[in-house]
Amino acid sequence: MALPASAAAADSLYTKYRSPLVSRYASPEMAFNFSEFKKFTTWRRLWLLLAKSQKTLGLDISDKQIEEMEANVDNIDFKMAAEQERRCRHDVMAHVHTFAAACPTAAPIIHLGATSCYVGDNTDLIVLRDGLDLILPKVARCVQRLAVFAEEYRSMPCLAYTHLQPAQLTTVGKRACLWAADLLMDLRNLRRNKEDLRFRGVKGTTGTQASFLQLFNKDSEKVELLDKLVTEGSGFTSSYLVTGQTYSRKVDVDILSSLASLGSSVYKICSDIRLLANFKELEEPFEKEQIGSSAMPYKRNPMRSERCCSLARHLMSLIQDPLMTHSSQWMERTLDDSANRRVSLPEAFLTADVILGTLQNISEGIVVYPKVIERRVRLELPFMATESFIMAMVKKGANRQECHEKIRVLSQQAGAAVKEHGLENDLTDRILADPYFEPIHEQVTEIVEPKNFIGRSPEQVEKFLAQEVRPALSEYSSQLQELSMLNL
Repeated sequence: MALPASAAAADSLYTKYRSPLVSRYASPEMAFNFSEFKKFTTWRRLWLLLAKSQKTLGLDISDKQIEEMEANVDNIDFKMAAEQERRCRHDVMAHVHTFAAACPTAAPIIHLGATSCYVGDNTDLIVLRDGLDLILPKVARCVQRLAVFAEEYRSMPCLAYTHLQPAQLTTVGKRACLWAADLLMDLRNLRRNKEDLRFRGVKGTTGTQASFLQLFNKDSEKVELLDKLVTEGSGFTSSYLVTGQTYSRKVDVDILSSLASLGSSVYKICSDIRLLANFKELEEPFEKEQIGSSAMPYKRNPMRSERCCSLARHLMSLIQDPLMTHSSQWMERTLDDSANRRVSLPEAFLTADVILGTLQNISEGIVVYPKVIERRVRLELPFMATESFIMAMVKKGANRQECHEKIRVLSQQAGAAVKEHGLENDLTDRILADPYFEPIHEQVTEIVEPKNFIGRSPEQVEKFLAQEVRPALSEYSSQLQELSMLNL
């Protein structure tokens, strides 16, 4: 199908598909991390670092060649690179030729002894590391904001649910701690991914370092030192001791598994918020001029939470890509990993970035409606207090089984009034009107006091924040302050 004349004349920005992850949602920092510019300038830095290290170890590479490469790291002729790739059908060689054209003196030693994965895989590892550096403080920030919310509402009783049916009571703050606890697990997993990440380094075509051994006249010590110089020069403390042509795609599995798990946490949190918004117990932030529905002006849809759930589904699904890629890497490597990883790795990080930014916005502006919460508690609490009524009567000398039957009958009557006639729960009024329960009439109000049914929730919140949240966030304190100042 040909483009309409009006579209053909329009800016090409609007005549090609653009991923909404970049055009609509993701932060500029994360979008840049997976950009072509960062990718190809990193390739050039790796070629420069390889040449510098080889020169240090005695290869015949001149200062002029190094200076020429340094001067052209960011000077990329993308048009020429695209033309070269169309010609040779090889992206790395296309950029070798393009870099060589800008550095004619250095051309003979660019990519010396290296395979494509020297720049490809090592760049991917740098990008993964930098992506984790962007993600980690954002997870920490969401935990921090939920912790502030939990502390504020640590003692406010609310209904707790099992099977989405009213169970006993908890507190608004205690529930927020459940959300934060999941995110703390994600923070731990992602931090572990970052700490475990190593560099591929210089390993050669099938990981044996044969080409570099040849360059250094079978001097294994120099080959090991070359690997060390390049690894440390790229900001890594160690490299993988054994690789095939690529670093093991199990690394991708581990990282995307943690990101998918993060997606699961965010989906759970935002689903809870959507349900509670339906109950009118709380709401996500709603702007003054925000429109909830084009047809129903009164609506206040939880659109941020819905967006998080929508994108979290995508993030969770992406774990299938690295699992299948890793499992199908024959011997030292097959090229069927490449196209898949170009899509799955960036999308996982971009999606995680989006949902964390949105979750932070939600957690910083949750609106709580105490009166609605109190009303919903009053509607259910008398039923939850039936055992307490029985215990109080027994203490006054009543027969437990006889009292249980009395309570059962009154509870059924009150339940029918609620379900069949839409009335308030009047179980306490029925107890106060029944002469049988006269021994505890003065205790009824105290028995149904909501704070008597929240257990140790306030103490649990305080202990959780002190012993788990604050220590975990301590290493991100400076970054959290920066994010706060930027209002991100």
